[in-house]
Amino acid sequence: MLPYQTLEEAASALGRNLTFAETLWFNYSASKSDYVLYLHNILFLFVIFSVVPLPLVFAEVLSWAGLDRYKIQPKVRLPFSDMLKCYKDVMRMFILIVGPLQLVSYPSVQIIGIRTGLPLPSGWEKLFQLLVYFLVEDYTNYCIHRFLHSKLGYEKVHRVQHKYTAPFRFAAPYAPGHMVTFWSWSRLRPLKTRSGDDFPWRC
Repeated sequence: MLPYQTLEEAASALGRNLTFAETLWFNYSASKSDYVLYLHNILFLFVIFSVVPLPLVFAEVLSWAGLDRYKIQPKVRLPFSDMLKCYKDVMRMFILIVGPLQLVSYPSVQIIGIRTGLPLPSGWEKLFQLLVYFLVEDYTNYCIHRFLHSKLGYEKVHRVQHKYTAPFRFAAPYAPGHMVTFWSWSRLRPLKTRSGDDFPWRC
């Protein structure tokens, strides 16, 4: 929760007028606790995971030939019923595991110093923070994924991911800064996961 009661107090504390984005942030977050702001990530996770894949799911279902050239396995077509079952399975996992983990993981956000106050990070600061988030996440994901392909990890956990031999958008989850940067990362993260496509503009 911001320690200021009014925009004037916030501007006085910063020694300057608030930017447009900072004014929006103040109006939105001033009366919300840091924990409530952190819990927005659960909503972002559900909405982004459900909405972002839809264009490519529709392209797959409708067999838009123009996009086939970007598919990693262009001859493999999954029926919509399989995609829907995968979506339901992943959403069940989000509701039963990921959501509750988000509810109790707030202390880790405090420990690493994600803040909710003013000033907001500059564009360069936010870009640098996102780069660090992605590098740390990619490195830890690589290490965990190596373990999941060991005998113990594969047989007990990871074999579920390989149920879908042709990757597609809804199957992707089987695989320090400001709260707004954290929100951006949680929204960008699903866009970079394995989707079964290899568009030239994807990293």
